[in-house]
Amino acid sequence: MTNLNPIDHQDLARAVDLLENPSFAAKVTNLIGGPVEKAITMLPEGVSAKMVNTTQKALSKAMELAVSTLDERYRGESADGAHRLLTTVSGAVGGAFGLLALTVELPISTTIMLRSIADIARSEGAPLSDGATKLACLEVFALGGAKHDDDGVDTGYFAVRAALAGAMTEAAKYLAEQGLTSSGAPVLVRFLAKIASRYSIQVSEKAAAQAVPLLGAAGGATINLLFMDHFQSMARGHFIVRRLERTYGKELIRDTYQGLASRN
Repeated sequence: MTNLNPIDHQDLARAVDLLENPSFAAKVTNLIGGPVEKAITMLPEGVSAKMVNTTQKALSKAMELAVSTLDERYRGESADGAHRLLTTVSGAVGGAFGLLALTVELPISTTIMLRSIADIARSEGAPLSDGATKLACLEVFALGGAKHDDDGVDTGYFAVRAALAGAMTEAAKYLAEQGLTSSGAPVLVRFLAKIASRYSIQVSEKAAAQAVPLLGAAGGATINLLFMDHFQSMARGHFIVRRLERTYGKELIRDTYQGLASRN
């Protein structure tokens, strides 16, 4: 077994810290001073039920607008700050109009976040022209949020990846053969549905927080800043792991990751 060199081991430890830290809900709870899960139950009837459909549409639009135009020619650090600014502005606009603006604002903020995720992937050496990398960018939206009915199952980083593996393999094969001609292809729809079922949890949390009285535009901007920061952290950890997997192999990285996670 090959051991990781000290720098790579430190990078993996950073990834563990990013991927296994408190969820978006915990971060929002710290901001607004109340459990987000309780706030979700106070959303208007039917809103939570529509979240999966809304998020799947947002992911589909984001994939068409962002993933198909990713550019890997640039070399350098990812522009995290610029993407935070853009999503903060969209959050301010959405917050000013409340829940009614969610269906308009969510595709915009999701597209900006996907561009940021792709930028982070590029900075970690991921080949953006590869269909698997494009799907891995979308995979980030499934990370960092446990499903409410999971009871602790499939919530760890590698457990989520395993749960998505079959759909991701099918989608990657389709992209390799057909390219991104349409996000409506059945294999891509199945993949997006799996991502959306998890991403919708954070979207529900975001909607609940923005629905808190008096938050308004300033609150919407702050929530979106947290939203972007959360997924940038997930992306950084995810693509550090994938970079190290290309060097050392998946088995060693998974075992080392789990060993580090068990100490936290």
